[in-house]
Amino acid sequence: MPKLTVEDLKRIKEEYKAKRALREGEQRVRVTVHMGTCGLAAGAREIMNVIMEELEKAGVTDVAVTTSGCAGLCSREPMITVEVINEPPVKYVDLNEEKTRKIVQEHIIGGKVVEDLAFVQGCETSY
Repeated sequence: MPKLTVEDLKRIKEEYKAKRALREGEQRVRVTVHMGTCGLAAGAREIMNVIMEELEKAGVTDVAVTTSGCAGLCSREPMITVEVINEPPVKYVDLNEEKTRKIVQEHIIGGKVVEDLAFVQGCETSY
């Protein structure tokens, strides 16, 4: 295995900082990926990866991506909750890669709830 150079370490540091910025701080949108045992078994980790990839590809830096345990709807996993500041949260369920990409583009980046994919709107908030 080749040794790491200073340039390699700088690149790794910048990649880590960019990914960490998506998971921390005060942001315009908070996305919670429900990753209890049921969510993980249903593919929540892949959903999280899709969200992170789409945000990174779009150069979006004002979205915090977090995780939680079980949300209590095991049969509807994988599931995410999208919270835009000053708006009711929206839960999306039964996700796959295609649905998740649509939610990222239209709701998380575009600000418009994807009505045909939304399970419930309101009920909880962290703001």
